[in-house]
Amino acid sequence: MTHDHDLVLRPTEAQTAAALAPPPGRTGGDLVVETLRGLGATTAFGLPGQHALALFDAVGRSDLRLVGLRTENNAGFAADAYGRVTGEAVPLLLSTGPGALMSLPALAEAAAASAPVLAICSQVPSAGLGGGRRGHLHELRDQSASFREVVKSVHCARTPSQIPSVIAEAWESALTVPFGPVWVEIPEDVLRAETVIPQVTGMDATPHELAPRPELTALAAHWLSHASRPVIIAGGGVIRADAAGKLKQLAERLNAPVVTTFGGKGAFPWTHPLSLRSWLEDRHTTDFLEDADVVLVVGSGLGELSSNYHTFFPTGRVVQIEADLGKLESNHPALGIHADARLALQALLETVSEREDPGAPERVRLLLSSIEARLAPQDVTLERDLLAAVRAALPPRSPSFWDMTILSYWAWSAFDPKHPNTMHSAQGAGGLGYAFPAALGAAVAEPGTPVLAVSGDGGAMYSIADLATARQHDLDVTWLIVDDGGYGILREYGCATGTDLTGPDFAALAASFGVPATTTTPESLRADLTKALAQPGPSVVILPTTLKMFAPTHV
Repeated sequence: MTHDHDLVLRPTEAQTAAALAPPPGRTGGDLVVETLRGLGATTAFGLPGQHALALFDAVGRSDLRLVGLRTENNAGFAADAYGRVTGEAVPLLLSTGPGALMSLPALAEAAAASAPVLAICSQVPSAGLGGGRRGHLHELRDQSASFREVVKSVHCARTPSQIPSVIAEAWESALTVPFGPVWVEIPEDVLRAETVIPQVTGMDATPHELAPRPELTALAAHWLSHASRPVIIAGGGVIRADAAGKLKQLAERLNAPVVTTFGGKGAFPWTHPLSLRSWLEDRHTTDFLEDADVVLVVGSGLGELSSNYHTFFPTGRVVQIEADLGKLESNHPALGIHADARLALQALLETVSEREDPGAPERVRLLLSSIEARLAPQDVTLERDLLAAVRAALPPRSPSFWDMTILSYWAWSAFDPKHPNTMHSAQGAGGLGYAFPAALGAAVAEPGTPVLAVSGDGGAMYSIADLATARQHDLDVTWLIVDDGGYGILREYGCATGTDLTGPDFAALAASFGVPATTTTPESLRADLTKALAQPGPSVVILPTTLKMFAPTHV
């Protein structure tokens, strides 16, 4: 007797092989793209070069969106911003030699800011690896060595079968705290060669959590609960960990004033009664911090800018929560807690006792009044009015990106970001040309949200070519260029050599790219900026003026 299950037709070996066989023409480049899509990537930045053509051809056969900028450095800045805004790893696709090296400043900024950029670069053909000088186009003796001390980790695939695992390993590294850029290198012939490896599916690269040791958070909680004058310094690690809400809960439970570093802007509400804001380059703030009997540092290494140029010397106990082991106790002895800021703050919330201190808001108010009194006689009304105009014009949840220019230096201390993860600058590595390409990356990440970039005329010249990118992709970025005819911040440092620049007519230059431009004045800045931000697509606002910095307190 025949049963139904006896009639099931099983595929022959030939049929199974045919089903698993990859479609003709698939290459190592396709393995890269399939792996990226399997890991969740939807967007990549970069620009093609001869050795990477197989990779870019594979992108063209896929649904991975490619946003091509006009230089590798600017593509890296755009990827950095996309990673900061979304918290996702973002591919940066590069070609061998000069193209790769052009990305170094952007990757240095991504490293300083803990942005999860996945740089994937071609390499000379496999026969040219190993230090031999075969004379290949774009040949370097050891290309990855140029990046090893900049990025978080380096990963190399030498055969097609290695590609999925190498990219997954790099992806996991980029997204394991502390976030950071990683480098993946694949020879041209490996990218170009046809492959019999089946389509990549089921990729998994789960980042590792970095939890605090409980005995350390218990001691920190004890110190904070029994402190007389606790204070919190919140750095960029709070932003990267999406821990602003937990920070606010802890500060309110302890009645502890909070100051944010320039990288941590937005980690604590600007107008909160316990907010010391971000006046770190002020001696009154430095003195306030030094007077604390317990200082809780969250997500900061207390580097040069965060310590008023290393003039901060704590007199009380220091508790430092930091995901980057190299930054732990790098500047001051502390109870070092190597952990993700979010997990460590949660552990403190579970163990700290509520602390009464009705006088804390008044001490904060007196400090901010002292700062105002210091600024009052310095004739900096223009600078403060310009920041107020920018703040009034920019929608509260719109991201802003600031280059290394005088108005940005003011913004680090005096600009209210309104919300976490909305104000970004290049102060990590300090390179010029960051703001505009970074703003383009943010606009790709958040379509429909107006984005602001702020540059000086010197920094703007690094990024002019990507007005074409803004127009090509119709990105909602308004670029404010403060034109003082040179490198104004270097003049403020007393340098008169090489700081005066002959510049273009920025309005005419923007118009040549099909980007509307307006030349404004300090009095009309708010209205002109509001109008530019409200219109879809890219726009440029030029402000010809000369600004100055507030007097330093560290010299």
